[in-house]
Amino acid sequence: MSASTDRPVRPVPARSPLHHSVLDDTLGLLTGTVLAALGLFLLTASHAVTGGTAGVALLVSYATPLPFGALFFLVNLPFFVLAVRAKGWAFTVRSAVCVAAVSVLSALLPSVIGLEHLNPVVGVLLGNLLVGVALLVLFRHHTSLGGFGILALVVQERTGWRAGYVQMALDVVVVLTALAVVPPGNVLISAAGAIVLNLVLALNHRPGRYQDR
Repeated sequence: MSASTDRPVRPVPARSPLHHSVLDDTLGLLTGTVLAALGLFLLTASHAVTGGTAGVALLVSYATPLPFGALFFLVNLPFFVLAVRAKGWAFTVRSAVCVAAVSVLSALLPSVIGLEHLNPVVGVLLGNLLVGVALLVLFRHHTSLGGFGILALVVQERTGWRAGYVQMALDVVVVLTALAVVPPGNVLISAAGAIVLNLVLALNHRPGRYQDR
């Protein structure tokens, strides 16, 4: 046997995961909240709905004089209890900050952006696409926009079911409920938009795909 074969083979060291810095997380959360607020603004301007607690808040805002921003924060409050128990305080606090930021931005955007000629189909599809990308960004920085997003992440971690598919099932219920408040044509467009949003999550957010934390 040759000398070369007698040498012990050194194991290849495993790559250590790259951790996000405070600056990384800050910029990621800022990007995610701005994209989410812009997407929800397009949905509101199109008089459409989406899934999740954002969809619930939109439905209530159409049926009452209450503003969407305040409703969005209030609807998310019960889910923060789940977040504390399942994901810890750090995740919960970041999610609460993001929800509050989206609520504030949603109230400010109508005063700085005018959409007099927005095609509702474009508004719904583009709005849901923006919200889907926003959720991806926030998930990558270990936070969410509360609500169904928290529930979907918990189910994914405990069962292996993809968060996008879990959220899609919940969103179907919200979109169908919209028939009581929104014209059927808008509901149909909203359903297509909700599919776009959740496909973005299902195809891009899979457990184990990324190493950095």
